[in-house]
Amino acid sequence: MSTQTEEQVAGFNVAEVEVESFDEDDELDNPTYMQQLLAAGLLISTGVDGLYGRSQVFEDVVEGISDLIGAWGEGKQVEVLRFPPAMSRQVLEESGYWANFPDQLGAVFSFCGNERSHQRLLKCLDNKEDWTEDVKPTRIVMTPVACYPVYGVMAARGPLPPGGRLVDIFSYCCRYEPSNQPERMLMFRQREFVRMGTPAQILAFRDEWIEHAKLMMRWLQLPSSIGVANDPFFGRTGKLLIDSQREQQLKFELLIPGVNPDKVTACGSFNYHRDKFSSLWKIQTDTGETAHTGCCGFGLERLALSLFKHHGFDPKVWPRGVRETLWSNKYA
Repeated sequence: MSTQTEEQVAGFNVAEVEVESFDEDDELDNPTYMQQLLAAGLLISTGVDGLYGRSQVFEDVVEGISDLIGAWGEGKQVEVLRFPPAMSRQVLEESGYWANFPDQLGAVFSFCGNERSHQRLLKCLDNKEDWTEDVKPTRIVMTPVACYPVYGVMAARGPLPPGGRLVDIFSYCCRYEPSNQPERMLMFRQREFVRMGTPAQILAFRDEWIEHAKLMMRWLQLPSSIGVANDPFFGRTGKLLIDSQREQQLKFELLIPGVNPDKVTACGSFNYHRDKFSSLWKIQTDTGETAHTGCCGFGLERLALSLFKHHGFDPKVWPRGVRETLWSNKYA
């Protein structure tokens, strides 16, 4: 067994989990990890890089991970909200997403022409020519982050109750960054908790979740670390935002090695938004002050990929403690 050193980050201890030593020879796998996943039938090719079907075994693992994350909310005053994988284009425009991440946005377009333009479209298709002249953006876009639809809903309810709000979110998300790396999917799922209240409440929420995430990694016997991080802001202005976000330590990530041989994979994030979203949507505390918000979320596919990488493709032979953590009876 090997235990990495403990370090101090932003006022709380971040300890590496104790796990079986990671076999660096796995980084030299041939075929690649993606090829292995496809050959095993865990992922199913659609012919588009980053867009995959999933097998029942893969879905069983994702469901177990989601339930494990959701169990944190048991006994707490949590409101469960679920939204479709698409959201209002206007809400996303108001959020500033276009300014910060224009290269990731997936918009929904639809044919908006008449009979004549429809015939032109069909002719273009037959001739393998551009057929998009009469295809226009609709009022919806693909949801890029699970928590984005929540803030407007909360604002419409008026001031937060005493003690703020805690919301459990689950959603498919879409970010247009095609890749043949398994951890970078076009469509993936996030399980999040969103906290709204005072700055002290948000920071306490984030610190608690970081500690709980380390505990979950011990249960799942996955090597991991917590690191200061940043969002992939776009362009020159984005570089300034990245520097500011890291300097203020507004974002931390749960990092797991193995899935990508060249770098660790961010499988969870712990974010303090300050008053960014509450100022946009006028979310107030019960005392009339501008609320602060934060979210702690996990990429379910990335965690599943990490489990398959470190424990093998057959959950029946995973360590007993891991199986008991994810399921009570299945794969026993």
